[in-house]
Amino acid sequence: MCQMFAGQNPARYEYVTRRLRLNGQSTSIRLERAFWGIVDQMAEKDGCSTPAFLSKLHAEVLEQHGEATNFTSLLRCACTIHLGELEQVPQPGASRIAAE
Repeated sequence: MCQMFAGQNPARYEYVTRRLRLNGQSTSIRLERAFWGIVDQMAEKDGCSTPAFLSKLHAEVLEQHGEATNFTSLLRCACTIHLGELEQVPQPGASRIAAE
C-alpha cells in the first residue's frame, strides 16, 4: 500500500513559490505543486484568478479571525475540504456503475 504514496512522482511534492499580492501587500506563498493545482482549481470554480481568490480568502480570514497565523497551512486544509466536497458530488455514470 505505501508504494502508492512513496512511489509518486517527486515533482508532485516539490515546493513551488509564487509571488503575489494579497489585498495590496506583496508576499510569496510556498506550497507543494500538488496543492497549487488544487488552489488553481478552487479559484477557477470561484470564477477568478488564483491571486484574486487568495486575496478574497485572506480577507475573509482576517475578517473572521483578525489574523492568518499560518496561511499556507490554512490553504492546505482548504484543499482537503475542497477534495472532500468533490467526493460528495455525484459523478456522471456513478449510479450506473454501482448498479452493474
